[in-house]
Amino acid sequence: MIKSTLIIFSSVFIAVLWLAYLNHKIEMFVPIYISLLSGITFLYYAWDKRKSVQSNRRQVSRIPERHLHLCALLGGWPGALIAQQTLRHKSQKRVFIVILWLCIAVNLSLGSYAWYVYY
Repeated sequence: MIKSTLIIFSSVFIAVLWLAYLNHKIEMFVPIYISLLSGITFLYYAWDKRKSVQSNRRQVSRIPERHLHLCALLGGWPGALIAQQTLRHKSQKRVFIVILWLCIAVNLSLGSYAWYVYY
């Protein structure tokens, strides 16, 4: 239940950005930026998940958690949330989850503030 809710939340957020652009409420770069960064973040999670499975067999280099958090903080949090739920990657580490949700809160707060100031 929670898993599907988080995936829907992230997907609806991206859809709302595209609808806001289509209704001339925001500039085109906003949904493009968030969508592209979310896709890149999803791919980072998938790559790190692949490497974590391989690490059981041999020594491999993984993507540092701070890079995953940075991608989320810069606006790729929808992709991070979708990847975390669909790939079941980094979904058990409490500290990682707390930091991810802080990144989401910062993004939503700054986005709301920018919307309030600009419009």
